[in-house]
Amino acid sequence: MIEIEVKIRIDDLKNLREKILELGAKLEKERFYEENTLYDFPSKTLYKKQQALRLRRMNKKSFLTFKGPPQKSRKFKIREEYETELKNEKQLIKILKSLGYIPVFNYEKHRTIYRKKSLRISLDELSIGNFIELEGEREEIVKFTNALGISKKEFIKLDYIQLIKKESAKTKIGSKNLSF
Repeated sequence: MIEIEVKIRIDDLKNLREKILELGAKLEKERFYEENTLYDFPSKTLYKKQQALRLRRMNKKSFLTFKGPPQKSRKFKIREEYETELKNEKQLIKILKSLGYIPVFNYEKHRTIYRKKSLRISLDELSIGNFIELEGEREEIVKFTNALGISKKEFIKLDYIQLIKKESAKTKIGSKNLSF
């Protein structure tokens, strides 16, 4: 499947939640905790190819996701994405280890999910700040952000790993996660 998304840094979560609901989006999933671990080979093969293999834990569910390299786009992050829910996370970790994968990056967030037709709207709270992530067709994303009063200039194509690395470099705070 092809994923098309953008992130936008936000300051006022409460106000944004109200606007999202006023625009007809429906709450799909109440605020929840999420932990994300990226896996790669010690040689950083996936990182060098701009690919990612992520294990995501949400409540009692776990998902394995592969993300392909980003496609060319000036304003949107577009990439192949394949995801599956896991029945046995411990066994998957053993498989990954046996194949030579190691955990290389970990980050946590709280997420609230809304939906308006096929547009998925996520409010994400991370240690580096709050973001709205919109996933869907380009036209839907632009229409919704315009209705929120957000311009394309505010679109962020970076993923959370890149944003965390950028923030860490800016604040000169070291991180055990920055092994790439």
